[in-house]
Amino acid sequence: MHDVEPLVEAVESLADRFRSLPQSKLLGAVPGYASRAAAALELARRLAGLALATEGGPQREFPDAGAFAAGDQLAVAGHDLAAALAALPEGAEVALPDGPVAAAEVLTGAVAAVRETAALCG
Repeated sequence: MHDVEPLVEAVESLADRFRSLPQSKLLGAVPGYASRAAAALELARRLAGLALATEGGPQREFPDAGAFAAGDQLAVAGHDLAAALAALPEGAEVALPDGPVAAAEVLTGAVAAVRETAALCG
């Protein structure tokens, strides 16, 4: 079983930040994205895709529910990934499009992605 607490903490912290941002900040551009909300949506989509791959399910479209839902969408996707990874035994692999990756690596990469988005949107 994987320790997903660092992922949950990072996702919750960033999601809470997005939930409290005013519209002007949510819609403000950051490097590489038209807005902070767009950066959060991209991260949520990435985390959701990893969760689906971890569970062995097919990829699905992750909707854009608008700037004010960015924090909630990020939280849902992050918690889904954390739950999927926590259910895997140590040493398990996740079947990603580029080939299998150790679940521990997926977890580490997800935490890093959340932290990078937090720094970008800070």
